[in-house]
Order: sequence, then structure tokens, then C-alpha cells
Amino acid sequence: MLGYMKTVITILRMVVGWHFLYEGAVKLVSDWSAADYLNNTHGFPAVFYQWLAASPVRLEVVDVLNIAGLALVGLSLFFGLWSRWSSVCGALMLVLYYFAYPPFGISLALDAHEGSVFVVDKLLVEAVALVFLAVSREQGYGLDAFVRNRKRKKRRTDDDLPPEAVELHEPNTRREALKNLVSLPLLGGLGWGAWRTSRAYGMDVMSGATVQVNRMALNELKGELPKGKLGDHRLSRLIMGGNLIGGWSHARDLIYTDSLFVAYNTEKKIYETLMLCEQAGINCINIGFPTVQVMAKYRKLTGSKIKVITQVGIKEKSRDIYEDVAVAVDHGMDMIQLQGNWCDWLVRDGRPEIIGGLMERIRSHGIVAGMGAHTIDSFIVCEENGIIPDYYMKTMHHDNYWSAHPRENRRAFEVDGELSPDHNRFHDNCFCPFPDRTVEFVNRVKVPVMGFKVLAAGAIHPADGFKWAFENGADFICVGMFDFQVVDDVNVCIETLRNMENRKRDWYS
Repeated sequence: MLGYMKTVITILRMVVGWHFLYEGAVKLVSDWSAADYLNNTHGFPAVFYQWLAASPVRLEVVDVLNIAGLALVGLSLFFGLWSRWSSVCGALMLVLYYFAYPPFGISLALDAHEGSVFVVDKLLVEAVALVFLAVSREQGYGLDAFVRNRKRKKRRTDDDLPPEAVELHEPNTRREALKNLVSLPLLGGLGWGAWRTSRAYGMDVMSGATVQVNRMALNELKGELPKGKLGDHRLSRLIMGGNLIGGWSHARDLIYTDSLFVAYNTEKKIYETLMLCEQAGINCINIGFPTVQVMAKYRKLTGSKIKVITQVGIKEKSRDIYEDVAVAVDHGMDMIQLQGNWCDWLVRDGRPEIIGGLMERIRSHGIVAGMGAHTIDSFIVCEENGIIPDYYMKTMHHDNYWSAHPRENRRAFEVDGELSPDHNRFHDNCFCPFPDRTVEFVNRVKVPVMGFKVLAAGAIHPADGFKWAFENGADFICVGMFDFQVVDDVNVCIETLRNMENRKRDWYS
């Protein structure tokens, strides 16, 4: 029984130690500061934490103590060296973290999300475990026991006991010594695994306190974002768009904006934005195919449950033209849809049967199959050929904005085509070229419809664009958002759906 308890204590101590060590090491090698973490605190101790962040000198001291404390406590616990003292220090650190965002009072309201609890959270549980280790008589296997047993053996040898007596009473046999030193190869194995994962996923930005969302903005939420159903997935009516992350600005003749979007949306900023979206109630994102790996990495490293819809194209020169589907499935994407420009091109070129084959391939994996388009003719032709997706994703916006070119000059399939220098022709400025025909089609189909480009790439105010799309039949809207726009867009969506008066179409989700 005693050996069993020693093993349990050892495992508990090493698991907590690795957590501390990893957090400290990640912060040490990354450009980390506690500034955001401290400035966004709320609740009764917030004044103290924000006071720490107010001075560059105090903040630098906090950063150094935080990194050093995490790393040293982690090493001590993992190796079992001075583990009683490190348990006390680690528990005190966790208590400080706990009261920065305590799971009760206003904090619980602001940080409510999947996994949120009342009073008892992961920090408190880990702190209690460290208190137990600190007061427990048994400390498990480790360097403390190894050194202690070596001293005991030396003392018995110095007392001139017969060799057979030393061997009989000596607890530090080779087996015991190996048990006490087991943490050394284990640390090497864990370190090697962490290094390989870092090389594959670049996880240096993904420590728990490294990425912080703007919790102050969450204060301004006006309610809970309504949800609908798409297949077996329950999704927020407002879905995060992926263009801003991928760097597709659709900014007409502003040629620098794609680069600006990419420069702003660093990997860390993408994660901050996604975390903010999730805490604000947006539980789904629709991405371009090049962003698949970023989303797979985000979910792997954060444990996020955000639903991911990925758009796929056709690999014309590949042995398998539906190769993108296999890649999306391998990366764990939840739903897959044909990208809008590909749908337009295939219909334009008289090859709708390829679209039908893609729908079948997606469904063969048990995955919801969507179809996107910019020109409503694409859906009409597919419908005439018996090709019906599980949901449509259609550009849905009115054309009452300055940069929209005249209706009489619009042509089917011109979106994602050549850009004209003539202001009266298409130049990345009108993504739903025939809004009346789009509304007519949407209001007669019996499958869910997801509207996108509802703001015409920033030309229409959200209050206007959201209302137009929902009133004219959209079951969901997909909107690209920067982090500073998330809460405002969620509030606009909530208010729009609360005051929906002119919608005629039933909700098909």
C-alpha cells in the first residue's frame, strides 16, 4: 500500500510540475508580458493587478518573477527536489491567478463559456493539489528521496556496520534509486515531444496566460447570440468569416489592404480574435482552404470546440480532383462546402456534374455538404440538374452603396473575374450582383441558407447589412471581423434578431 501511495504522489507531483515548467518555458522563449492579463482583470482585486501593470518597472518585475517562479517551481516538483517548499510557492502563485479572474461574481458573468464553473475551477483544483503535496508526509520518488537515502547509506557505512547488515537495512537499493531518478528520462521525453510539437505547430504563443482576450469588451454584450441547426451542428446565427484572417480584403482599388490585413492578423492576434469570438457567443468560423492548418492548430493547442466550415476547390490537374476534401477531413473540419468562385466557374463552363460529384464525396464522409456562389444562376443551374446541397452559402447584400456599379452593367459570373478600371464596371465592388433574384431564390428553397458578404466587404453598416440579410431569408450570416469589431457585431446581430419584423421565410435551421 505504501509503494502504491508513493507512486500516486509521484505522478501527481510530476504532472503539476510539468504544467508549471511548460508554462514558464513557453513564456521565456516567447515575447510574453503579463500586461494584457493584468489590465483586463476584474472583480474586487482588480485594482491591485492593474496597479502592477501601470508601471513599466513593476510590470517588468512581475514578468521576471512570473517566468522564474513557474520554471523553478515546475523543475522542483518534476524532479522532487525541495518539493514541499515548491508546492507552497506554486499554490500561492495559483491563488494569485485565481483571484485575477475569480469564477464568481462579475467574473463568472463575463467569462461564461464552455467549461466555466462556479467557484471551483482548474486553478483552484491544482492549488488544492499543491497544498496536499505540501502537507503530505509522503513526498513520493524524487531527488529529495535519492539524496536522503544516499546520506543514510553513507551514515551506516561510517558506523562500521557489517556489510551484510548495511545491505539488509539499506532501503536505497538500485531499484529504489532508479525510481527516484525516473523523472530525468521522463523530462527528456516530454521535452523532446514538446520541441517536436513546437516545430510542427509553433506553439510558442499558446501558453495559458500568453493569449488574452479583451474581457473589458465582453462587459458590453447585450445578451446571448441565438443559434440554429445545420446538420447535427448547433451554430450561432452569426458566423465568423475567414477572409480577414486569410488576407482577402476585397478593398476595390486599395492595393495595400491585403498586406495590411496579414500584418495585423498575426498568429497570436488570430488566436486572440477566435477566443474573443467564442466567449462572445460565436461558435463557428467559415474559412478559405489555405487557413485549414491554422484552424487545426488552434483547436489542437487550445482545446477549442469551435465549429469549422472549410471551403474547397477542384484540383484540375490532380489524379483526384476532390483532393481538398480528403485534406479537410484529415484536419478534422466539421463541414465542407464548395467555394463560391469554383461553383460559379464550373456552372459557367457547363460542368455542373463535377459539383454533384463533390457533394457526394463530402457526404460519403458523413459531413454536411455546402455550396457557395456569388451569382444566383449557379444555384439555379445546379437545382435544375438535381444537385441540392445541405445548405446554400450565397452573397446577400443590397446594392444601395456608392461603390456598387450600375445594375445595367452587371453580368453573371463576373465576380472573381477580371477587374475593370472603369468605375461603371465590376472592380471587386459588388458581390451579390442581382439581389432581387437572390431574394426570390432564397425565399423558395427549403434548405438552410448562409448569407455572406452581407456588408459588401465593408461598404454597408452592420446594422443595415445584418437586417437586410436576415429579413430576406438568411438563416445564418457569415461576417469577417477584426477583434475590435466582434462585440459590436454580436450586439448588432442580437438586436437585429430581437426586432425581426419583415422576415417572410421560415427558419430552416
